[in-house]
Amino acid sequence: MKALTLRPVWAWAVIYAGKDIENRTWRTQLRGTIAIHASKGLTRAEYKADVKRLPRRWQKEIPAFEEMTRGAIVGVVDLVDCVAESKSRWFNEGSYGFVLKNAQAINPVECTGALGFWDIPADIVRKLKRWIQS
Repeated sequence: MKALTLRPVWAWAVIYAGKDIENRTWRTQLRGTIAIHASKGLTRAEYKADVKRLPRRWQKEIPAFEEMTRGAIVGVVDLVDCVAESKSRWFNEGSYGFVLKNAQAINPVECTGALGFWDIPADIVRKLKRWIQS
């Protein structure tokens, strides 16, 4: 199973706030269910800057800086397309958007992330499948 690491605020937005586009500077042909990993690193300044970019409704819902899950897989989502334009409020002009559907939160599973899409170790995949099926 593949995973994609996002900054913690954006990982939260994908899983809980309906963020249906993940902006990247590169295309992908990958399709299917992927895990969303919240990166370990997050400064208070990065947190504040990212939260300001959320729609107002979600700025009040997001966990406090100290409560943000970091360094863990926080959910799964279906990657259904890669587009160069979209009407989604989450799409940034001039980038590619990975179109995401069916986000599902899981109990966080700690692990180290990586750049780009990365393979989840087999022992962690087994844990994920147990939560996804329940």
